[in-house]
Amino acid sequence: MVNLVAIQKPMMHGLMKMAGIVPQTIEIESGTVMNFWVPIETVPKPEKSKKTTISTTTTTNNANHSNLRPPNPTKPVVVLVHGFSSEGIVTWQFQVGSLTKNYSVYIPDLLFFGSSITDRLDRSPAFQAECLAKGLRKLGIEKCTIVGFSYGGMVAFKLAELFPDLVQALVVSGSIFAMTDSISTTTLNSLGFSSSAELLLPTSVKGLKALLKVAAYKKLWFPDRLHKDFLEVMFNNRKERGELLEALVVSNKDATIPKFSQQIHLLWGENDQIFKLELAQNMKEQLGDKATFQGIKKAGHLVHLERPCVYNRCLKKFLASLKADDAQK
Repeated sequence: MVNLVAIQKPMMHGLMKMAGIVPQTIEIESGTVMNFWVPIETVPKPEKSKKTTISTTTTTNNANHSNLRPPNPTKPVVVLVHGFSSEGIVTWQFQVGSLTKNYSVYIPDLLFFGSSITDRLDRSPAFQAECLAKGLRKLGIEKCTIVGFSYGGMVAFKLAELFPDLVQALVVSGSIFAMTDSISTTTLNSLGFSSSAELLLPTSVKGLKALLKVAAYKKLWFPDRLHKDFLEVMFNNRKERGELLEALVVSNKDATIPKFSQQIHLLWGENDQIFKLELAQNMKEQLGDKATFQGIKKAGHLVHLERPCVYNRCLKKFLASLKADDAQK
């Protein structure tokens, strides 16, 4: 039987290309590769020989493994970092078209999502951030704004902490600095789950429905067939993803509040049940004058998918303020 989610992927890939971004594989180091969706104008084009005409598709694929330095992006760079339950373009499908006119948009697949993989045993958010930074630099990016959602927000915080020269500003939705023992226990107990893996790595239609129930503000209805197909397509690399979840939790005594030099905008669904509004407001206080907060009504954890028009408007307003600040310098 045909997997309905799988057959939709080529259509989504086509929509991304229509919006001006294409996939590119970057070797981070030996044994580690990451997939990025990048602006098509930044893909290096190998010289055409006199005897061979290279099609657009072949050019894109060949560029994945070429040593040519990519052209520098001509617009401000925005990097969209996905959460734990799906890869990059699925997470940000409603944001791409809204941003590509004025920004060079890059969407990575973190390690063990999409086709990104590593033979290293490090599963920490810091390692994800280091690989992401290396990949962005190989793509010719010197400065960027990072937009991180949920798990991707934790990676984004770590990226901003470790590479302040690369990250100009940060937008975070439904995330925290780090998953401490106490936050993990309190969150799981309030949601009625025994572990992060039970919540975020469902193995059944019932489990996926339970995840969607706590992630969304309004009840989402899909036929069981679609839930089954989503489970087959989106939840690969289960062993490694389980290890990512284990590496995510840090002891309360080891948790610290990083010192950030960047502007940070917390953009939240006011009805987020996973990382509640109080956590965002506490972070705003801990970050001080560098941080701003904005809540979106009638939206849960999946705020960017539930209310994409409002989310995009808020996001673009913050990005425009960064451009205005740069113009004044």
